[in-house]
Amino acid sequence: MADETTTGAEDVRWEPGASLPELHVTPDRYVTVRYAGASGDFNPIHVDEEFAQQVGLPGRILHGLWTMAQVARAQTEAVGGVDAPGSLRRLKVEFRGMAVPEKEIVVTAKVTAVEDGVAVVATTAKQGSTRVVRNGEAHVRLPQER
Repeated sequence: MADETTTGAEDVRWEPGASLPELHVTPDRYVTVRYAGASGDFNPIHVDEEFAQQVGLPGRILHGLWTMAQVARAQTEAVGGVDAPGSLRRLKVEFRGMAVPEKEIVVTAKVTAVEDGVAVVATTAKQGSTRVVRNGEAHVRLPQER
């Protein structure tokens, strides 16, 4: 499992310029193995520490799609989590860096536009000073009562 926190979801303002709650997640050492089993991506750079180091990596690296899932999760939790199924309408990201297990990833997001009940959100994911995902853009459908 991973240590995870999202703070401030209850205080989200859905207006341009508003920041969404940050998602902090620290993937445990086994997340790449579990994700490999779930996704079928057993590339040794994700599951074999020695192989990863032999090809010049700092060690096993996280799957990019796992990281993208955390970006998606930050957006859906901000709009209501399990109480707002189907709220994520679109997600675009650029993978720009590697992330490794056992170091915190922070997903940040800011509303850039709201129109017809859909918020457009600019989002990024960082691990330390490394921008793992940048130029992310999510479209989330807002609940009717917001």
